[in-house]
Amino acid sequence: MSRVRAKALVAVWLFTSCASAGAQAQTTGLEDLVGARGGQAEGELQRRGYGFIRVEKSDDRSYTYWWSEDRRQCVTIATMDGRYASIQPTLPPDCRKSGNLRPNPNYTQRPATRPGSGYPVDPGYGRPGNDEGPVVDGRNVELGLVCFGDGSKDGIASGTTWTWNRDRKRYEYGSYTTSKTEVFDASLMVQTWNGGGRIRLPRSLVPPIHSGGQDGWWDLYDLFVSPDTIRATYRLNGFNKPKVTIDRRSGRISVQGLSEYGFRGSCDTIGHQQRKF
Repeated sequence: MSRVRAKALVAVWLFTSCASAGAQAQTTGLEDLVGARGGQAEGELQRRGYGFIRVEKSDDRSYTYWWSEDRRQCVTIATMDGRYASIQPTLPPDCRKSGNLRPNPNYTQRPATRPGSGYPVDPGYGRPGNDEGPVVDGRNVELGLVCFGDGSKDGIASGTTWTWNRDRKRYEYGSYTTSKTEVFDASLMVQTWNGGGRIRLPRSLVPPIHSGGQDGWWDLYDLFVSPDTIRATYRLNGFNKPKVTIDRRSGRISVQGLSEYGFRGSCDTIGHQQRKF
């Protein structure tokens, strides 16, 4: 199951749990830690009653699972570039707890406030236009996005099986190879500046034969930016030039290339109120 679909199931579970308990949905009490440096914030997680359960790693981030016995709450923390990128509630089984557990309806403690020292959030974390923001070839990045979703591409499946030999009138055991569509969780990044931009692809979206790409980044061509839409293309190889479309109101992004190559997801940044970014 993809992480995006899992989030939808989590939302349904939380709504049902809180409604049956007759209480309002709880927060995780960790919202203010988004942007904190991961290593320094672990002590604060423990101070707030969360214990480490396990960790998973992907191309460009890691996911740690923490459990609060008082809240009866499991959370997933995504860490990118050493900082907490997101903190989301998830199902108890993700923390190796019984699926019958429900959030504690009697837990009323308000979310803790961050101590005044130790691991302050970088004021420019994820904020375009900051004086210390990224610079690409002498150009200040005007918009930086981190996008999470589902990727897909053509793949090959192989194995062994029994097949019918019509000439010999019998079943024979042998190997096979066939094409298939691979679907996987993925994330990518987009940066734009005046007159240009680039996109950073996860390894899962880079085919064995490709052209371009510097440190995982591909230049964007035919970039079009309006108040509501961003459109561009990038050259994956001589045949495949995927199109990128971003809805700035909803934050949704789509990447469509040849055959099954593509990506669908949503993008995050710190920005405006009328649009997603």
